Amino acid sequence: MKANDLVDLAARNLRESLLRNSLTTIGIGVGVASLVAMLSLGIGLQQLANRRLARSGLFDNIVVTSRRSLRGFGRVDNRDMAPPAESRPLDENARAEIARLPDVLEAAPDLRFTAEISYEGKPHLAMVAGLPPSARDRDAFESMQGSFFSSVAADEAILQIQFADELLGIQLKPGEWSPKLDGQTQSLIGKELTLHYAERVASGAAASDRRSSTEGQRSSALQDVGQPSAVAVFSVIPRERDLRVVAVTDRDPEGLRGIAGARVFIPLQMVENLHVMLPSGLRGGEPDFSSAPAYPSLNVRVRSPNKVESVQDAIRRMGFNTFSILDATRSLQRFFAVLDLFLGIFGSLALAVAALGIVNTLVMAILERRREIGIMKALGASDGDVKRLFLAEAGVMGLLGGMLGVTLGWIIGRLINAGANFYLRRQNLPPENLWAVPWWLVGGAIAFAIVISMISGLYPAARAAKLDPVQALRYE
Repeated sequence: MKANDLVDLAARNLRESLLRNSLTTIGIGVGVASLVAMLSLGIGLQQLANRRLARSGLFDNIVVTSRRSLRGFGRVDNRDMAPPAESRPLDENARAEIARLPDVLEAAPDLRFTAEISYEGKPHLAMVAGLPPSARDRDAFESMQGSFFSSVAADEAILQIQFADELLGIQLKPGEWSPKLDGQTQSLIGKELTLHYAERVASGAAASDRRSSTEGQRSSALQDVGQPSAVAVFSVIPRERDLRVVAVTDRDPEGLRGIAGARVFIPLQMVENLHVMLPSGLRGGEPDFSSAPAYPSLNVRVRSPNKVESVQDAIRRMGFNTFSILDATRSLQRFFAVLDLFLGIFGSLALAVAALGIVNTLVMAILERRREIGIMKALGASDGDVKRLFLAEAGVMGLLGGMLGVTLGWIIGRLINAGANFYLRRQNLPPENLWAVPWWLVGGAIAFAIVISMISGLYPAARAAKLDPVQALRYE
């Protein structure tokens, strides 16, 4: 039997029992719709998690620490390294060397210090941290009130909402878990703060500075007596700097890194220009301020998450500890793979029910068309021709049902997304895209529906092919 004749016969037979075949096709469509809706939800949640991690600045970020640092994240990458006291310091030379590595976009030091902040004459103690210009794109500053720093070294500050409420004397209301951005916190934008900090000045510059400093300033000379070959003499001079508040944020940019979050953020280059007293490591279990200053850690931003592992290996070979969220994302990928598997299994249950409907429809068609099958065989149609005819009918129902199911699944996904975003807006949260229907899912769902339909049609097709033409013609 020619392919054209096979298609014409299959289309004619489907049109003759239009209601029954339509109901069977709709059943396939509902099964495919449930499969597409569940898988698209799993894919959408995975993409949402990846987007949030990427915007958090951690997905393509490596935290580098020296073994002599105060923060080593509790891990040592190589036991064959030198003892911590003899390990390489994470200083400006090391930062420049790391910044020159292939696929490294930025190596920003994590500079933070405790300082006194004065507002309207009242002192407040706060942790101050420097932010590089790339921090502008982090999700922690998506919903902030105000704007990011106007320049890389501007005398400006961004406040954490808890510290903003402290400055305003606002306390949480009963039943509130965390403060929220409102008109009161926004009133701080444009106000002036005074930063009081301790500047580290080299001995020669310190002597000149002491002669010109106002009464009440104090300085102290420190000398490293433990290492005569690396004597460092400097003075500590109290300073103050006026800052203008440009924004208030309700999120913690350091929340996923598990370190103490800062309450005041200023441009990173401004922190470097302040020459704040920072320890260079540990000496006898205590912070060491005697030698040249070093960075507690570096935040290394990599060109692509795929390059994180190779950059980590290169940094480790320099003698530093590294930490990235790469292992956590691998666990996350495994979690979503298992989630997609279970969603696919539950979504396929409806398709299995639809497959039984195909079997029932085609078996009933055999009983109704026994005479037709007998005539076809009497005219020379082979068992294979009859079998292909029934399989073609099952395949057409699977194709139409798959297309219908993909459309229904897309509509269900849009409704789920609209309902979720309506709820998020009611909670004063930004909208999110919770579902995704990639092209491979569309093609895979239609192909899967066709395959399931044809597998379901195997038994009716084999049964029709085995009919004796004589008995079939005598059926009526």
